[in-house]
Amino acid sequence: MLYNLRNIGIIAHIDAGKTTTTERILYYTGLTHKMGETHNGESVMDFLDVEKERGITVASAATKCSWKGCDINIIDTPGHVDFTAEVERSLRILDGAVVIFCAKGGVEPQSETVWRQADKYGVPRIAYVNKMDAIGANFLAVVDQISNRLGAQPLVLTLPVFFDDSFTGIIDLISMKYQSYSGSMGDEIVMTDIPEQYLEEAEKWRLVLLEKIAENSIALMELYYNDEVIPDSLLLEEVRQTTIAGDIVPVICGSSYRNIGVQTLLNAIVDFLPSPLDIKPTHATDLASNREIEISADNKEYFSALIFKIVSDRHVGKLAFARIYSGTVKAGSYVYNSSRDKKERIGRLVKMHANHREEIEEVSAGDIAAFIGLKDVGTGDTICHEDHPLLLESIEFPEPVIQIAIEPRTQSDQNKISDALAKISAEDPTFKISYNKETGQTLLAGMGELHLEVISERLAKEFKIDINIGQPQVAYKETITRTAEHETRYVKQTGGKGQFAHLLLRLEPAEGFEFVNKIVGGAIPREFIPAVEAGVKQALQDGTLKGYPVVNVKATLLDGSYHEVDSSEMAFRVAAMQATKDCLKKAAAQLLEPVMRVEITSPEEYTGNIIANISNRRGRMDSMEMQGGTQIIRAFVPLAEMFGYSTSLRSITQGRAAFSMEFSHYEERSLPDKNSI
Repeated sequence: MLYNLRNIGIIAHIDAGKTTTTERILYYTGLTHKMGETHNGESVMDFLDVEKERGITVASAATKCSWKGCDINIIDTPGHVDFTAEVERSLRILDGAVVIFCAKGGVEPQSETVWRQADKYGVPRIAYVNKMDAIGANFLAVVDQISNRLGAQPLVLTLPVFFDDSFTGIIDLISMKYQSYSGSMGDEIVMTDIPEQYLEEAEKWRLVLLEKIAENSIALMELYYNDEVIPDSLLLEEVRQTTIAGDIVPVICGSSYRNIGVQTLLNAIVDFLPSPLDIKPTHATDLASNREIEISADNKEYFSALIFKIVSDRHVGKLAFARIYSGTVKAGSYVYNSSRDKKERIGRLVKMHANHREEIEEVSAGDIAAFIGLKDVGTGDTICHEDHPLLLESIEFPEPVIQIAIEPRTQSDQNKISDALAKISAEDPTFKISYNKETGQTLLAGMGELHLEVISERLAKEFKIDINIGQPQVAYKETITRTAEHETRYVKQTGGKGQFAHLLLRLEPAEGFEFVNKIVGGAIPREFIPAVEAGVKQALQDGTLKGYPVVNVKATLLDGSYHEVDSSEMAFRVAAMQATKDCLKKAAAQLLEPVMRVEITSPEEYTGNIIANISNRRGRMDSMEMQGGTQIIRAFVPLAEMFGYSTSLRSITQGRAAFSMEFSHYEERSLPDKNSI
């Protein structure tokens, strides 16, 4: 039953304990018989070689387990900002999420990023404050940060209990019982009365809980104000409804590594996060009528699904992970890819458990599965029934901000590299490949230094390709600062049929790219207009300043003429390219550079040195705050100035400071010396 299905993601800042928590969930739900640890490379979900070596997650992994009669599809996502696209595409297709916070670090930079991504897709959340056993853990401080820094309404459902400074268990504010975890793996839960020294605090937070829920529940409000007994079942249902509505975020605590609180988290996933029936219908475009329609999770409807991840498997080829939004599909049936206008056959259907496959005969609405046999398919594609073609909203990914040049060392490596890069590119939408004609080098663009390091390691270890790697370079862009027009007449006569195209083009600053056709009276035939737009887009790939792509441009086709015999799509494409290049020369081009949001955590005595160092790197301060004797410094710094920053920060703080950064935006900068780019 769909009501007993949960599609959830585990999201957090790096090193908050996502994979460790997922490993415990798999153990307690009986899917595994041993708890794998990330630090020794034995976790089930981190199965790539690079993940085992580094002890971090770099790709989202899917699995399925059961708890209290509910099937739970889980996607464990990376925490490092370089792999934020994995979180983006996971949240696009999930119904709920568990956001994990470190009890010591609290709301960290990537915590804010994943929270904003969840806000973007309206995903209901549970907050799990992990690592309560760590020195300096402060549960209530994290609750305050969730409220103040994320703008959420946290609802505390459990409180931590300490004896002799050791984290021993939790107080459940719904049942008002103390839970301790015994057994070698914490699989025996002992329910006892709340310790006397914690009783007053527990009653205070129970009151807060009731008052917050009573604000949204008439039934509970009447019982509360009449001092009547509130059944646990009613309280659970009201918490569930307000969580699904996005009005509150239940907060529970625990220590996954110490096997405390994970079963309570599983209960919360089942009790509070939505099933496919609880979420709003998905919007799609009906291609037959070109109208927007709503799709509900119903097996009797026509089949529709969204491809959210592609994985190249050496044994079965291309694995296409999909969320089924309506209908049912069986292995061996034909489907229509409406994004690419192609009909294809699904060879096999599989359920994924990390890198292990379990074959199934069919998959229904609300579920997640992987398709084998689809050849021409990519991330964000819609597949559906050919009798009812529709298009689901695709997935948008950020543009790469950094690039490196690579060169294969041998001729045999040269022959293998194109195929390897194509496979990686199909898996990762934020990884881009280009070719520098002047130097003969292949350029790889990604979201950060770690992202490109991981790709380089995959080329060497997974595909057995030896490469030389150049220094990282910033992915600059160009834009224009004023309006410019140019008239181009392209005429070429070679004895036979010639080439003729004439057009007047205007470029002006805008947000994003826009092409406007103002041709009236058939001055240029309608069939040549797409060729003009294609020519403009192609010319914008190479700017006039440094050859970087030109962005934020509105192109308007104002006028033109054609020849009945000599005009062609190619002629108008070439003319549009020439007109665009000439407009760019007149439009006062400006260089844009990526700017990173940087957060530095440091002892207070180094604050002055850090701020001075940021200033020297053309950075500007955003905010500062103290947290328990530690200074948190936030700033915006150009990416070009951040190479080697970790070494510099260690030097000026004697190794006592740490930092994290993520892409913020592009902004204008003065043209540097030729040798600096």
